[in-house]
Amino acid sequence: MYGLTNDALALGLVGLLQFLPVLILTLPAGHFVDKWNRARIITGCLIAQAVLATLLVAGAATNTLSKDLLLLASLGLGASRAFQMPAVQAFVPGTVPSSLLTWAMAAASTSSQMSVILGAMTLDVFAVLFGSAVALLPIYAKDILHVGPAGLGWLHAGPAIGAFSMALYLVHHPMKSRIGRTLLICVGLYGLATIVFGVSTSFMLSMAALIMTCACDMVSVVIRQTLVQLETPDDMCGRVSAVNSMFIGASNQLGEFESGAAAALIGPVGAVAL
Repeated sequence: MYGLTNDALALGLVGLLQFLPVLILTLPAGHFVDKWNRARIITGCLIAQAVLATLLVAGAATNTLSKDLLLLASLGLGASRAFQMPAVQAFVPGTVPSSLLTWAMAAASTSSQMSVILGAMTLDVFAVLFGSAVALLPIYAKDILHVGPAGLGWLHAGPAIGAFSMALYLVHHPMKSRIGRTLLICVGLYGLATIVFGVSTSFMLSMAALIMTCACDMVSVVIRQTLVQLETPDDMCGRVSAVNSMFIGASNQLGEFESGAAAALIGPVGAVAL
């Protein structure tokens, strides 16, 4: 999108159009997940995403990608994720005993990503809604770090490297005490790493900061998901997971729009650091 338009706001719209279907479809999706086969829902969502990916590949190969096509693909991706996320979250508890749930949530995170629950989800919303730099990576790669498409690929891989590494660690070293303290520390480190990325002009330092952000976020993900699953009856798991998915969607896709809009007003460095 940024390559086509050089417009930070248009880049942010990609995130907004992924968020809107999550907002609109959250409650219907949760009800649907509780009434239908969850494995089939997950399979259908993944097929839909594969079709969208194929359309984008075809557009790139034939040089016919356009702003409208990217926005339509974003809308379709958001719609599929509105059903996929609660289905995945509600699916795991039925496959393992409760004593292994923390391990299972960490393992599941490596293959994808009551007032305690609300606090944990709200904390994530504000941390990532106003602190995410992922949406602005094309701007950083092109205009700040000057690393081109290959560097952009590595920047996008950085968060996955951090999340995957931390998830593997948690599989073998599950958290057993001081959960709340650990959550707060990791969210604080997430913020500090984001600031470092925002002001960095070194590619290696920027990579390290991105790896740190998602390593810390993975700890938060595992804690939140475990709390949601342990505190929710199975017959309501789909609906609660759907609400949790809306929080996740708000903190990621809507955060992308916030980042793009802020970057259009005060520049990318100011938007990320602030």
